[in-house]
Amino acid sequence: MSALQSLDVLLADDNPNMRSIVFAMLKSIGVTRLREVADGAAALEALNARPADLAIVDFRMLPVDGVTFTQLIRTAPDSPNPYLPIIMMTGHSERRRVAQARDAGVTEFLVKPVTPLALLTRIQSVIMHPREFIRTEDYFGPDRRRTQNENFAGPFRRATDALLD
Repeated sequence: MSALQSLDVLLADDNPNMRSIVFAMLKSIGVTRLREVADGAAALEALNARPADLAIVDFRMLPVDGVTFTQLIRTAPDSPNPYLPIIMMTGHSERRRVAQARDAGVTEFLVKPVTPLALLTRIQSVIMHPREFIRTEDYFGPDRRRTQNENFAGPFRRATDALLD
């Protein structure tokens, strides 16, 4: 039995062809509990109806895109699970889009065209190497730092942190 069989995955993409492709990839890597919806609003409804272990969402969808979906999951008072791992997919990998998704609180980023190996790698990363969640004045989500500096000796990481001391 594949460890991925126990995952409940929610897939949100407004392109039915892309949903079908990613759905087939998820099935091929062993995911059996899978729901698909056409946008972020439907994804929120689906999560309110039944929790998921992981959401895979497209960046651009109407009426609720992946960034807004992520922000609502992370910060809305009625969020069904602010700690939900979220993998963002997009065909537009410009630095500003990656930063926008990161700053919204996505857990991983996946550039289209998606491959089964890339999808599996992101899912394994979310499961095997979960990042600590951080709450600041203007952000809640997985720690955006991917690496830790072993030479860092203090509690503060930003120049402005010294002002808090």
